[in-house]
Amino acid sequence: MKWNWGTGIVIGIAAFMSFILFLVIKMTTNEKFSFDLVTEEYYAKEMLYQTEIDAETNTYNLKEKIISKKTNDGWLLIFPKELEPSKIIGKVFLYRPSNEKLDFNLELKLTSSHLLIPDNKMLDGRWNIIIDWVYQDKHYLYKKEITY
Repeated sequence: MKWNWGTGIVIGIAAFMSFILFLVIKMTTNEKFSFDLVTEEYYAKEMLYQTEIDAETNTYNLKEKIISKKTNDGWLLIFPKELEPSKIIGKVFLYRPSNEKLDFNLELKLTSSHLLIPDNKMLDGRWNIIIDWVYQDKHYLYKKEITY
């Protein structure tokens, strides 16, 4: 058989495709790599997405925005002064993308416009904060990615 540049290209493409196929099989069958879903009920949550959009729009339309910052004692959330803290009912969900075992919920019961998430509940790294609350029968949703 005579080797020319066409034969070399075909062999090169076949070798490359074999290598990629090997990597795909290796990565999907190896137990060392975990593939956690972002949420278990993905499709059910997708159906409720429009209500989340409306709630985020309500939060965006507030005159003052929620202030979120790191302090020495933990992570501080300051709600707008236009909202009466005792009438805010909801939950704060802290989601750790790298480890779902660190995720936790806090009940939202405010006596002032400040909510402090204690330092001992959060490890250094990336977190997603989701605040879901109702104020005077209006649904609000606040989402923010933070680095603690």
